[in-house]
Amino acid sequence: MNTISSLRATAIAIIPAAGVGSRMSLNIPKQYIKVQGYTILEHSIKFFLSHKNITKIIIVLNKRDVFFRKLSISSHPRVFSVIGGKLRVHSVLAGLLVAHDSDWVVIHDAVRPCLCMKDLNKIMSLMNTSELGGILATPISNTIKYSIDSSQIFCTINRNQLWNALTPQCFPSKLLLVCLQKVIHERIDVTDEASALEYNGYYPQLVQGSSKNIKITYPEDIIFLNFYLKKYYKRIRL
Repeated sequence: MNTISSLRATAIAIIPAAGVGSRMSLNIPKQYIKVQGYTILEHSIKFFLSHKNITKIIIVLNKRDVFFRKLSISSHPRVFSVIGGKLRVHSVLAGLLVAHDSDWVVIHDAVRPCLCMKDLNKIMSLMNTSELGGILATPISNTIKYSIDSSQIFCTINRNQLWNALTPQCFPSKLLLVCLQKVIHERIDVTDEASALEYNGYYPQLVQGSSKNIKITYPEDIIFLNFYLKKYYKRIRL
């Protein structure tokens, strides 16, 4: 796992892990499902621990979380935890408020365990070249239908300019802080950090990433995760 030798800046990683994963229909949050000996959250953390330009990893937890402290990774000297809020935007803000010692922040979903180091390097290289940062994304390849009532097709949307937003997303810490505080104050619903910047008139870059960077949402996603971990990734070592 080689890092970009020319990367000058450092960053703090924030991993929101306060969700309960209700769509998995399990009695534990989905980030704590074990796959090949480690939890999904541990698999997601490993790339950041392997990157020399990530100085600190902040895991944002649900106030009722009883699982994280049982993981050996919780005592790693570069791993810290804070309590999150009701929505993702509140949780990311909670992490950002303790990220005082870095000009840049990288936010990654707790349940995207198939990030590759090449993509992490690509998004972090924006710290050398961009004032706004950017996100990993993939072009949409499926035909997209629009429905008004969720039961009948209203129209087909041109997909040529549509992208799937992924994580990590990488931004200047102070800029993201101001943007998150504004959307929270004005009660604007955002589902990722880039949306907060967009609402404030900033337009981050799109960096094309790998389609293997899947988000674990439904039970069948575990099948793909097992396949990717076996075929493309070395066994996690923490």
